[in-house]
Amino acid sequence: MSFVRFLARPMLASSFVLAGMDKLKNADDTATQLSPLLRRAAESLPFQTNEKVLARVIGGTQVGAGVLFALGKSARLAATILAVISALNSYVEWRSADITSKEGRDARRKQLLKNVSLTGGVLLAAVDTNGRPSLAWRAEHLAADARKNAGHLAADVKKTTGKQLKKADKAVRKAVDHNVGA
Repeated sequence: MSFVRFLARPMLASSFVLAGMDKLKNADDTATQLSPLLRRAAESLPFQTNEKVLARVIGGTQVGAGVLFALGKSARLAATILAVISALNSYVEWRSADITSKEGRDARRKQLLKNVSLTGGVLLAAVDTNGRPSLAWRAEHLAADARKNAGHLAADVKKTTGKQLKKADKAVRKAVDHNVGA
């Protein structure tokens, strides 16, 4: 892991971990704030749950993904989860912000920009391959190498088979000539 990643991951993750811990500690407030989203989520789940439990699950997921991201363990998956949570938070905070005053609108805009910046950061981290090719790139090149090797093998088989056929044809002709002459 490069020195920049070593420093940047915990720095970026810290905001998510602290926000997740706040969601866990204040599950009632979180449930109230996320109520429109949580109500829809609770309705779509095949089992009964309440909004407070879902708020805790979201907070716990945010803490867990933030810690994994900070440690560099399953960092791309953790960053993807954080991006989804950040986008949801951005939407909820945008809708629930106080816009009755100029200060409220300014605070709303600043909060949105902060959330969009964090989402952008974790999206970049989600596609960061840590200096190594992605799985898709490796699979594509592995397939290309396999096709190339298969072509070479086919040419070798054709060449070897042709030689064997010529030898067999020669042996058959010799045997036929030998039997005919006898």
